[in-house]
Amino acid sequence: MNASYAALIGALELAQHVGDPDWVVIDCRADLVDKDFGRRAYDTAHLPGAFFLDLETELSGPRTATSGRHPLPDPASLAARLAAYGVGNHSQVVAYDDASGMFAARLWWLLRWLGHRRAAVLDGGLQAWMAAGLRLEDETPATRAATYTLALQPNRVDSQYVRQHLGSPEILLIDARSPDRFRGENEVLDPVGGHIPGAINRFFRDNLDARGCFKQASVLREEFATLLGARSPRQVVHQCGSGVTACMNVLAMEAAGLTGSRLYAGSWSEWCADPARPVARGPG
Repeated sequence: MNASYAALIGALELAQHVGDPDWVVIDCRADLVDKDFGRRAYDTAHLPGAFFLDLETELSGPRTATSGRHPLPDPASLAARLAAYGVGNHSQVVAYDDASGMFAARLWWLLRWLGHRRAAVLDGGLQAWMAAGLRLEDETPATRAATYTLALQPNRVDSQYVRQHLGSPEILLIDARSPDRFRGENEVLDPVGGHIPGAINRFFRDNLDARGCFKQASVLREEFATLLGARSPRQVVHQCGSGVTACMNVLAMEAAGLTGSRLYAGSWSEWCADPARPVARGPG
């Protein structure tokens, strides 16, 4: 079997596997404001053989009055969609975007939730691919149906779990939003500004270097170890605005060998939808 990638993969490494029958590349480009951006960008040009999955309609479920902005999709529906693209239980899946992994990490985490370990994010995304002088295409590849069997993993928590553990040393809640939004300032995506009481802030972009690639594993390990202190990675719960960019922090920890952290998928947008839930503001 080919080498297995479970966190990140470089552009030149991926290029060696273009056309491999057991490799599936998924374009996850998106824009939180322009909902049609990803599909338009994919139709214009994409990595050879890549398929497209839409953040709003395929990597998320229907929004409700009490959910966050990007509820988790139905796992069986997602598995069926992946299988239609040729993803089987032993396929190597590579997700990419043009935002340094901001959206690709969502698919990576969803695959881990489904029980799929051979899933990676293209480090540096489309920009790294282009910088390496690699080609794009505008053709939609032929589908190649596969069979996928679910094995859902306990790598997520819900709002009830978070509320029950507010102030508890048993968990470390890490908020991936920008520092100003964490403090409750400049909130433009959600109706309420602030953060979940007890959370600390680790902006998802702090995982990246100046090129837009993930920092070296040793650097990420040191930075997260400072946040964790004596806690185990399994005590960490990640969240953000809607459960998308927090996956960048999960991915960074996994790339650093700090395995087992979980995601509060509803995140701030779900939390603040219930006025009975407490809100904190300021630096935390």
